[in-house]
Amino acid sequence: MNWLELVGWAGSALLVWSLLQTRILRLRALNLLGCLILIGYNAAVHVWPMVGLNVVLTVINVWYLRKMLATRHDAQTYEVVEVGTGDAFLAHTLRVHAADIARFNPDCRWDPAAADRSAFLVVRADEVVGVVVSHAEAGGVAQIDLDYMTPPFRDFTPGEFVYRRSRLFTDRGFRRVVSPPGMVAPYYHRLGFRPEGDAYVLELPAPA
Repeated sequence: MNWLELVGWAGSALLVWSLLQTRILRLRALNLLGCLILIGYNAAVHVWPMVGLNVVLTVINVWYLRKMLATRHDAQTYEVVEVGTGDAFLAHTLRVHAADIARFNPDCRWDPAAADRSAFLVVRADEVVGVVVSHAEAGGVAQIDLDYMTPPFRDFTPGEFVYRRSRLFTDRGFRRVVSPPGMVAPYYHRLGFRPEGDAYVLELPAPA
């Protein structure tokens, strides 16, 4: 097997690996890379139908990647919907993703019956992409109990619409938001939070 065949096999393996990804951004990026490798390989061995196929797939991947990156911070694409802490659909969402939630939020102890609790769903059209639940603490602090994004959207930051754009906390008189304790792979540094001990803190502006 020569080096050119190794390139072809590597491109094919990358395409297969891309289809195993649960994160849509990563899937598209890896698939695009595999297509580009296979365009070069098939052109080198003069298999023009496969060149044409991979060119078409490359265009499709580029189109979807451009669309996803252009709308990742778009308030018209993602919406925050407040739900009751005892809401049946919220309970269903938490139950379906229970194992994944425990993986990234091992210290989460959500009690829907407790006082001063809030729950928000981040949705794209009719698809739930994230859940944020919190409770009030003294001094105008909103303590986040759970901040969870579903696997397909984990490469994005739809949680920003809860913290920075929806005014869901400032309109309730909160002055600070504190990240969940023990959260695995937190992303708050991208949203303007600052580290404080083992958590991240966002200072909120005073209500107008």
